[in-house]
Amino acid sequence: MTAPDSAPGGPGILLVLDGWGHAPPGADNAVDAARTPVLDELTRRHPSTLADASGEAVGLLPGTVGNSEIGHMVIGAGRPLPYDSLLVQQHIDSGELRENPRLVALLDALAAGGGALHLVGLCSDGQIHAHVGHLSELLAAAAARRVPRVWIHVITDGRDVADGTADTYLTQVTALAAAAGTGQIASVIGRGYAMDKAGNLELTDKAVHLVADAVGAEVNTASEAVHASERGDEWVAPSVLRDATAAGIADGDGLVWFNFRSDRIQQLADRLLDRLAATARTVHTLSLAQYDTRADIPALVQRADASGGLADELTAAGVRSVRIAEAEKFEHVTYYVNGRDSTARSVEEHIRITGPGAPDYRARPEMNLDQVTDAVVETAARPGVDLVIANLANIDVVGHTGDYSATVKACEHTDAAVARIVTAAAQSGRWLLLVGDHGNAEKMTKQAPDGTTRPYGGHTTHPVPLVVVPSHEGAETTLPERATLADVAPTVLHLLGHKPGSAMTGRPLL
Repeated sequence: MTAPDSAPGGPGILLVLDGWGHAPPGADNAVDAARTPVLDELTRRHPSTLADASGEAVGLLPGTVGNSEIGHMVIGAGRPLPYDSLLVQQHIDSGELRENPRLVALLDALAAGGGALHLVGLCSDGQIHAHVGHLSELLAAAAARRVPRVWIHVITDGRDVADGTADTYLTQVTALAAAAGTGQIASVIGRGYAMDKAGNLELTDKAVHLVADAVGAEVNTASEAVHASERGDEWVAPSVLRDATAAGIADGDGLVWFNFRSDRIQQLADRLLDRLAATARTVHTLSLAQYDTRADIPALVQRADASGGLADELTAAGVRSVRIAEAEKFEHVTYYVNGRDSTARSVEEHIRITGPGAPDYRARPEMNLDQVTDAVVETAARPGVDLVIANLANIDVVGHTGDYSATVKACEHTDAAVARIVTAAAQSGRWLLLVGDHGNAEKMTKQAPDGTTRPYGGHTTHPVPLVVVPSHEGAETTLPERATLADVAPTVLHLLGHKPGSAMTGRPLL
């Protein structure tokens, strides 16, 4: 599609519409069903394309859905980055994980001292935070090293996979333990408790006491706990198996966290280790991949190097940027765009939008979008700011509820916000690049293992729209028919009047 281009060298806005994916119209496509006249018109009138945001295009295993973390990292890095899930799988396939010196030392110490191994993680195959299959390798390693007792502390999903499927994954966990010859489910809890990252310590501490002290409702089977939940798999109440009531963590035990993504497990990890320290329990702890915890938790698999990306290039050139997002996505436009680097940069300003307590996104699909938009509009009017990087979170965050009608409304609120930002960009002479970070709201149902169709609030493998709105009338241009998220940073640098960094393999699209 052709449209007037921006001459390189002008200020701009990079706007990430979180969860904005593209799929053919369908009964479960909330993006298509929503009234979005502004986004429709921008896509029609201005240079636009579809960008791959999942699988190998961003550094994930083939066919793996994209996610906000890797999406923003690749947007910032300008190249695909081998993601933690891919690196873990490579270590499993090569046999390196089972022979990892840190893991071997822990398992041998437990075997020699009679301690128990506790395995804690999300048990599903959503591939966003964890994969239940990784548990198999840890169980096999424990069996090979003759660890006397292995307790599995299951976190149920219902978010990255269809709700109502927890039973299927519990069956899989039991089968993995039987195949390895070791391992028993000790406790079950929903991710709403165990993987809160909003600072709700009351929820987190329920998970802490469950895992550390075996405090929870007693059930005969893990399935019983799941079926007792009135709020789905995400909110399975803290439950202890009756034949595992002595499965709390004892002094001298070992603990391995098997989520590969840090952000939703690190709050629990820190609080649990605080609890163990406060009760004088020395426990040797490892994580499958690197976590951003206060506590020093050695990782079995190290991260890929994400340096040399957009943030480094902007810093080197003295280009000032302002990052704006709601609390739910604030780290994504700062820490993750910067390559998982928390360094305070003198050329960056961060604006974190917060609202009232724990929201019900279904009842409030607008979230704090007006405040985010106000901040973008006000910042765009400041002449000293070269680049605004903002995230509009609604399509993804509300989409995760699995509520179709609320997600349609979230898309419509987002469209209204984009209208204001387009006007602000034009008034301040800025170009505007809009892009999704992964798909979500364009696919709101999924077939469960039992063949039924269920509401689905997870991510997808669909491409995401990418649109460039120029700052002024000029030469006609086109975008390639297809792009990837790795092309975003080189394109942004081109629009700012800079060459892509040497570490970037993505291409300027203009």
